[in-house]
Amino acid sequence: MRIFEIFTLLFISCAFLSQAQQKPNIVLIYTDDLGYGDLSCYGANKISTPNIDALASKGLKFNNAFATSSTCTPSRFSLLTGKYAWRKSGTDIAPGDAALIIPTDINTLPKMLQHAGYKTAAVGKWHLGLGPKGGPNWNGEIKPGPLEIGFDYCFLIPATADRVPTVYMENRHIINLDPKDPIQVNYHSKVGNEPTGEENPELLKMKLSDGHAQTIVNGISRIGYMTGGHSARWKDEDLAIDITNKSIEFMEKNKNNPFFLYMATNDIHVPRSPNEKFVGKSGLGPRGDVILQLDWTVGKVVKALDSLGISDNTLIIFSSDNGPVLDDGYADFANEMLNGHQPAGIYRGGKYSAYDAGTRVPFIAYWPGKIKPGVSQAMLSQVDLYHSFAKMNNQKLAADDAPDSFNMLNVLLGKDTKKGRPYIVQHAMNGTLSLIENGWKYIEPAEGPKILPVTNIELGNSKEPQLFHSKVDPKEENNVYQSYPKVLSKMENKLQAIKNKEVTR
Repeated sequence: MRIFEIFTLLFISCAFLSQAQQKPNIVLIYTDDLGYGDLSCYGANKISTPNIDALASKGLKFNNAFATSSTCTPSRFSLLTGKYAWRKSGTDIAPGDAALIIPTDINTLPKMLQHAGYKTAAVGKWHLGLGPKGGPNWNGEIKPGPLEIGFDYCFLIPATADRVPTVYMENRHIINLDPKDPIQVNYHSKVGNEPTGEENPELLKMKLSDGHAQTIVNGISRIGYMTGGHSARWKDEDLAIDITNKSIEFMEKNKNNPFFLYMATNDIHVPRSPNEKFVGKSGLGPRGDVILQLDWTVGKVVKALDSLGISDNTLIIFSSDNGPVLDDGYADFANEMLNGHQPAGIYRGGKYSAYDAGTRVPFIAYWPGKIKPGVSQAMLSQVDLYHSFAKMNNQKLAADDAPDSFNMLNVLLGKDTKKGRPYIVQHAMNGTLSLIENGWKYIEPAEGPKILPVTNIELGNSKEPQLFHSKVDPKEENNVYQSYPKVLSKMENKLQAIKNKEVTR
């Protein structure tokens, strides 16, 4: 009887393990400020990205995929909640000491995957706020944060690399923090006696073009004031290596369980400070060098999955949080060393913009044996990942879960490579919304400057409505709203209906 019970338990255990392993691992590599034209697989001929190109050639490369916003915080909010960030106040670019902006009482993408049996991790850039109202206690337990919205583990850049505090956070605590040297952070007035970029420009190894003139860390001045935490401060040149190593550690620990890794790279966001192995290798200056560093990161992740023997059961999604920017406050010669490189490809605008280059981003889906290699013209939004992953794992969504997320699993798997999402909503820095539908693009009237100073990016602001043939005129050069009043009216009404939540999935 005991032998029979033992064999029964072994059978049940093996069946359970087999069932668990059937769930695909999901690795979402979410890059920062990477443009549609920044990769050789998307047409760049001044730089080579062989590891990312391999994902594209062996997987599905999307030509019509979009981030929800042309800046980082709202794009990340939408991806993890399945809800357009513009529906919630306080989701603009977050200061480094912001409170957590994702409510802990809603279902999120990582929570849904936890319910499906996944181990979940967030590694890399966060920039979604931490702690309660009033911001985090950097010297104690930092909560709520990623662990309260569905992640089992996190290793974070708390905000973004150009903002203080310049320290790593693991789960709920700052790593290597000396209690005798507590961290103080202030975004309004100076704290301590740390040198600043404004007061001590002679100490900078990276000169400024605009802003970023406050506390200097590692020879680079940041947005915001910080003092203390010296033993915990990161080295910018090691950010990509540290993020990659922590990501691989998580995969190794969970190789026998289904896992979801949200790997948010710092590259290619400013300040661009590549590791010495990449310095000068691109011929395009630091911006090009960190693109090579990003490509190395992707190669290391893929190699780790191969060595663990789990590549065939892992879906890799590679994309960017918004479009490209060259000079974003640091004088790193990004403009001067372009050498003919076109970060946005043929598209107009860039980061912050309502024009297409603000949100049209690289997007690659790779799953050996499950996704047939090819190119997809189907429209897809990053907000759709929530519902699509839920469908993949037979998870039912409540009516108020991921309200703006569509089930695009057939698109991700390459079963639909032509149509995809019925429409795309784009969101620009000043709140301007655009709608792409049936070959047209409409940008609502908006106040504000036409060009963003320093970055020299066209923002797409106009007091008049803008209407483009998105297929005939992909560069958005000819505003034809006066010639097509019926189309304009239809697009205006549709966008308003989406705003009013009259259009549902």
